[in-house]
Amino acid sequence: MTQRHFFVTTSSSSAAEKTLKTKIWKRVFIVCMILIISGSFFYFNHEENNTYILKTLELNGSVKEGDTLFKMNCVGCHGITARGLVGPDLHSITMRLNDAEIIKQVIEGVTPPMPSFEIDPQNMSNLLTYLHSL
Repeated sequence: MTQRHFFVTTSSSSAAEKTLKTKIWKRVFIVCMILIISGSFFYFNHEENNTYILKTLELNGSVKEGDTLFKMNCVGCHGITARGLVGPDLHSITMRLNDAEIIKQVIEGVTPPMPSFEIDPQNMSNLLTYLHSL
């Protein structure tokens, strides 16, 4: 009795196509996963910041407390009179940015070299009130 062996062969171009398609699908999958993860991070971080901003805007700030906070944290870059050094002059900041944008700038340090600050909503409200008084 003789054994017969059957081999299924594919052309090299067809095998190459399958390999290429597999690589493309892997890359598409990786890109999709990266987008999903970064989108989730942005959504949850954004949601947390929105809650913080809304809570801050509901509070009444104190110019005196805001001035003290400014002198402790901001004068190194913005100067004792808030006219600017490394950082910009803040006397017209409330004309250029709305309150939510100012809060976001302080807590996230959106424009380098501005650092981000962890500041509770009441103190942020105090700082914001101070900036409005300039």
